[in-house]
Amino acid sequence: MAEREMSRTKETFEPRISLITLGVRDVEASAQFYERMGFERSKSSSTDSVVFIPLRGIVLGLFSRTALAEDAGLDASPPTPFGGITIAYNTRSEEEVDRLFELMVSVGGKPLKAPQKVFWGGYSCYVADPDGHPWEIAFNPHWEVSPDGAMRLPAG
Repeated sequence: MAEREMSRTKETFEPRISLITLGVRDVEASAQFYERMGFERSKSSSTDSVVFIPLRGIVLGLFSRTALAEDAGLDASPPTPFGGITIAYNTRSEEEVDRLFELMVSVGGKPLKAPQKVFWGGYSCYVADPDGHPWEIAFNPHWEVSPDGAMRLPAG
């Protein structure tokens, strides 16, 4: 992209994400899975057909996979089971990775990869929610997770 176009884009587009919506088979079953993990749905914004879960600075949405695909003008049947997205939760320690892996599995998550040391120098695992959306739970010794849970990448 040309430098002038990038400058114009930065003036009109804030680089942030407001909402991540997961297309799910059963909105209520998925909402209950996330609630068992400690998330709370917004009672004022959620309905029977869509659940919104406020997080720190972002919202997680749960919506019928078919309805979400229709809304976006897409085919609801992907060519592969993996939809090309993961949700990541970064922790402050390897022990926290282990604890959250056990918690997610105990509330109905499917273990995909057990906690282990990884090639980039950290420690991580993967657990799928009831609809197969993979969550990476990771400790990255090169990144900081602030006391309020915000992610801080190294300067540079």
